[in-house]
This record gives sequence, C-alpha cells and structure tokens, in this order.
Amino acid sequence: MRIGAGLILTALLATGAYAAPPKLETLPQVPAGYIKVAQSIHGRYTNADALTSVVAGKASLDDDLQVSFQWPGIYIEAEFGGPDILINFDNTTDAFTVYIDGDESAKVIKPGNTVYRLSGLTQGWHRLRIEKNDESQDTVGTFGHMWIGPKEDFRWPQPRLHQIEFIGDSYTAGYGNTSSKRECTQDEIWATTDTQRAFGPLTAKHYDADYQINAYSGIGIVRNYDGVAPKRNMPLLYRSALIEDETVHPYNNPQWNPAIVVIALGGNDFSTPVHAGEKWTSEDALTNDYIASYVAFVQQVRASHPDARFILMDYGEARVAAAITEVIKRLNAAGEMRVASLDVGKGFALTGCDWHLNTADDKRISDSLIAYIDAHPELWQGK
Repeated sequence: MRIGAGLILTALLATGAYAAPPKLETLPQVPAGYIKVAQSIHGRYTNADALTSVVAGKASLDDDLQVSFQWPGIYIEAEFGGPDILINFDNTTDAFTVYIDGDESAKVIKPGNTVYRLSGLTQGWHRLRIEKNDESQDTVGTFGHMWIGPKEDFRWPQPRLHQIEFIGDSYTAGYGNTSSKRECTQDEIWATTDTQRAFGPLTAKHYDADYQINAYSGIGIVRNYDGVAPKRNMPLLYRSALIEDETVHPYNNPQWNPAIVVIALGGNDFSTPVHAGEKWTSEDALTNDYIASYVAFVQQVRASHPDARFILMDYGEARVAAAITEVIKRLNAAGEMRVASLDVGKGFALTGCDWHLNTADDKRISDSLIAYIDAHPELWQGK
C-alpha cells in the first residue's frame, strides 16, 4: 500500500519435527501434474463470480477465480499430506506470514504474481496457514491458489467450533502496534501494523475460534477522526466485502454466524471538538447522534447475525462509556437484551505509532476480554 514495490522474503528457523527449516523458493510456473487444493479463507473477502462456488469460505477445486480482500485480519488455511505445497499469492499490496503446522516459516511482503514452493516437509499431514498482517485501506489485495503433487493428498479444512467478530478502528486494526517509536512515517505505519497481533486475533486464538476483523483506522460511528471524510463511517463500510465500494461488493456470507460480536467505536467520534461547518451544532448534538446511530448499527449487525451476543467495549473513555450505557438502555427498551458493555480500563503504554496501542497493550485488552468471556460462558451459546 504505502511502501515501495518488490519482494522481501525472510525464511525463519523452524521448530518441532523438522531437522531443517522448510524451504520457500520461487518457481517460474506450476509444474505439470500438480493438483489445486481446497483452501479455507476467513475474514471479509469477495469474488462476485466465485461466491456461488464457495461454501463456508472453502474454494472449490475447479474454481480458477481469485479471492479479493481489503479488510484486515484475513487468513487462509489448507491441509495436505505430502512433503511440499505450491502457493500463488498474486498480490502486490499486502504483507503475509506463512505458518506450517503452527510454526512460523516465512514472511512474504508484496510478492506479486509469483508461485512459491514450500518444501522440505516430513511425510504425513500438514496444516498451512497464511495470515495477512497489514491494513490496506486504499488498495484491494488478492490471493491465488495452492497446489500439491500428484501423489499427495488433501482434505477439507474443517471450520472451528467457535466464531467471533470484532468491529472497530485503528486499535482493532493493530495500527503501528509493533513499532519501537511513536513518531512514524506512513511507510513505517504500514510496516509496523500487525492486525494478527492485535487484541482481536489474540482473543480468538485463545479459544481456537475463527474470527473476522472489520476495522478501519480513523473510523467512527458518525464522525471520523477530526471530522474527516464525513460521508464514510463504519455503519456504511460494514455493509461491504470490499471497503472501496459497498454498492458494488455487498457482503453476504450465510456461513458466518458468530456467537460473539465485539464492537469498540467512539474514540474517533469524540477525538476533537466539533468544527465549524460540521453538521452538529454542539457537542451534545454529536453525542445524541452517536447514541442513536450506535443503536441503529447494533440493530443492523443483529439483522445479519441473529444468534450473536454483543460486547460494546470502551478503553476507559468516560464520554464513550456514558454514551454506551445509554445505547444499551435504548436497545433493551427495544427488546435487544443480548448486549453488554465492557470497560477494558485505561493507562495503556501507547508506544505504537502516533500514540497507539503496542502489543503489550493488545495483550492486556485480550486478557480482559478473555476474563469477561470466561465469566459469561453463555456467550458461546454452547458452541
């Protein structure tokens, strides 16, 4: 998105059963005889022509169409039996981490349309996982396919028991959370943003849950950071599989029905005083609009997630917390009872880029969420 084009590929030492690290190398093309395998894709993605052949995020074997994505937190998985697998990222936009059998194997940055072979694996079944790390607000990323050798085998990646969804802003996206400094260039923000190390994926992985991250830095319920882009807010963007145009790519995945939806929005709505020329004539008017629009947004999400229980989260911000209390009161009055608030506290280190959460802050928030969920086992509805 923001850093120069090109490939940076770093192979990492493998642990576990491998005497030597798995090898990741580029190939000029897919060798003859290799077979395309099923892959399980999680998060918000689209391919308008391919959606009819995708079941619970699983691409069909004969589907030659790519999957496109723009929201953060995407991850792709495949299970295969054999010593190697071929991967085609076909992506000039994003940063990825490759895992094999739970061990980090390589980092791939803006790989382009390149075929890779991951080899040197032991015989037997393996699970490949590819995680998208960055936030790409302005560009659409794509992923190609995977192939195994003619004598190898595959099986459908099974969906996990639990599903959990996170909706938020830069804190949820992991904006600059791995940075060692607060003052960052745009390139450094991109390079140090790792959604997979933010509190949402940390919480989901604790429960071995599939997850979806619907986060956009600077976004609000009714007002974005400092009042910018007044026509784009989360209730609008949430409708879309791709951020760029919700009318062209409406999101609809009947297989996605999370038990828990965590919403953390409000910091940007109240980030700065209302400016002259904005539609609100006072701070009270902004607060009232935020409350009414938040109620409507929860009802909007409820329409697509009939079984979900909502956690409306804040970061120790008094104005947001007070507004959320009123939001819940109004939702309850309208008959929505499966909703609660959670204040994860204040006093974060905020040593990420532009005074954002760092990974230790993310861990602290995740611990708070886990403690809350464990104290309310009904949130999983037995799933």
